[in-house]
Amino acid sequence: MSTKIDNTISSLRQRMMQDMQARQLSAGTQRGHIHSCKRFATFLGFSPEDATVEDIRRFQHHLSEEGLSICNRNRVMTGVKFLVRVTLRRLDLANEIYHLREPQKIPLVISQDEAKRLLAMAKTLKIRALLSLSYGCGLRAGEVVRLRAGDIDSAQNIIRVVQAKGLKDRHVMLSKDLLKLLRQWWTERPSRYDSQMLPHERFVFPGRKMGRPMTTRQFNRLFHETADAAGITKPVTLHSLRHSFATHLLERGVDIRHIQALLVC
Repeated sequence: MSTKIDNTISSLRQRMMQDMQARQLSAGTQRGHIHSCKRFATFLGFSPEDATVEDIRRFQHHLSEEGLSICNRNRVMTGVKFLVRVTLRRLDLANEIYHLREPQKIPLVISQDEAKRLLAMAKTLKIRALLSLSYGCGLRAGEVVRLRAGDIDSAQNIIRVVQAKGLKDRHVMLSKDLLKLLRQWWTERPSRYDSQMLPHERFVFPGRKMGRPMTTRQFNRLFHETADAAGITKPVTLHSLRHSFATHLLERGVDIRHIQALLVC
């Protein structure tokens, strides 16, 4: 691309970022939308400001020809649609964008016996605490690693999940055993990277950068290592613990409306 085109696209990206920030989209959503629009601009070879309805049609066909999954195609076009509908105000282009119906799959879960084996095979107190929060509270990976000391209410035995998916707060139950485990971990956790922070603002699972939590990638790696050690051969993911939490509560007779409140998006 020429320098002029590069400058035009950079200006457009800046405007789009301002539009996303004004609408308080999460950082992850913003990164995804920008990546999708970069892909669209690369396909065009010129600024999306000059795109036509035919360009939108060709790009969607291109994604299909590349063999992208329905989920990924929808994700890319969601970002492009934000660009053309909100930032460019091109409703003619936005109306040309379609989303495909995604197949509904039953989430893969582990049994209660497998969950016990998983926690028993945790090599360290840190890993056991991480996995216990995912399985015992139904937290997403990102919610676990972003957990701060001030989010734990030991008096009421609850955890306050702050600004989760959809920028919503919620409370989840905290068992006495898990609270005891977290207290044990707190006495061992490294504090060299957040010693200057107020105690209630410190991450329960600090990362290796000043004032930052551990990453979900690290957490995911620890989960798979532990699952392998526990002899769990089914293709489970870290998110399977959240589904297993809900399934096992349902099996114990907990009202489904209560479970939905605990997992609310």
